[in-house]
Amino acid sequence: MENSEKRTELGELGEFGLIDQIQQSVELRNESSVLGIGDDAALIDAGEYYKVVSTDLLSEGVHFDLSYFPLKHLGYKAVAVNVSDIAAMNAVPEQIVISLALSNRFSVEGINEFYAGVYMACEDYKVDLVGGDTSSSPGGLFISVTAIGKVAKDKVVKRSGAKGKNIICATGDLGGAYVGLQVLEREKQVFLADPNMQPQLEKYEYMVGRQLKPTARMDIIHELDELGIVPTSMIDISDGLASELLHLQKHSGLGIKIYEDKLPIDNQTYETAVEFGLDPITCVLNGGEDYELLFTISQSDFEKLEKHRDIHFIGFMDETDKDAGLVTKSKTWVPLKAQGWNHFKK
Repeated sequence: MENSEKRTELGELGEFGLIDQIQQSVELRNESSVLGIGDDAALIDAGEYYKVVSTDLLSEGVHFDLSYFPLKHLGYKAVAVNVSDIAAMNAVPEQIVISLALSNRFSVEGINEFYAGVYMACEDYKVDLVGGDTSSSPGGLFISVTAIGKVAKDKVVKRSGAKGKNIICATGDLGGAYVGLQVLEREKQVFLADPNMQPQLEKYEYMVGRQLKPTARMDIIHELDELGIVPTSMIDISDGLASELLHLQKHSGLGIKIYEDKLPIDNQTYETAVEFGLDPITCVLNGGEDYELLFTISQSDFEKLEKHRDIHFIGFMDETDKDAGLVTKSKTWVPLKAQGWNHFKK
């Protein structure tokens, strides 16, 4: 007998639609559970401060390709992307736990190489590896990392705190990780066509580094603290600038206006995008995996950051127009769309 129940494909919801649906059924029962699903990390009341908890799953063939991703770099990146989520709450990471599912094609030496990268990241971000789990996998490598940090209750930053006329800031430069991925994919295809060919990566070292070994911007968090600045809202740029801006729009209930000529892109990234036939601005808006910070500040804090070399003012929160868009160099308004990675798209 045919099942008459409608089947909804995951691709129809998308990753964020699925998260929203799960969130609707979640009920927080414990008083200590201050913030659950819906931000970069959860908040747990720990008395004088909040514990901050975030987790990420990295899957071979989806998040990384071991044909060009060194295991040491992968270990480092697995930690860095979780530290980035802790940073996005204006918090400081303290511990991580790592779980691995491994197939029998991995050697002990290979796993030692992976953990060498983990230990390097732990040293860089001053976090302790305090546990985890291991399991067999029928194929491929699966990595789950949970990061735990803490933040003073009066300094925690969520996605929802932006106010009208707040200035939108982005750290570093954007689009490099995506362009680096295109370089690696091209060199992989060249190698598959002719195994005697050696990869030509010297010219693209910066972009490839942005993809293989991203940096969580804890330096910015410490600098903001030293300057006495608490952002009004914040999120890390993992799924692409446009996607993250739309999150801030959704959580604040405000409009967003950013400017093309204010978007930060490295010259090498720009030139390589053009070489690959890509629109550099599209790479900035939708490339993802930059793990920079996107945050808003009150106008009174502008002078404190005005001369900061690595913080860029790209637009403002608009209380008069609830739409989110980009003003091009020719003064054309282009609505922002989340066109980054969709895990469930066919």
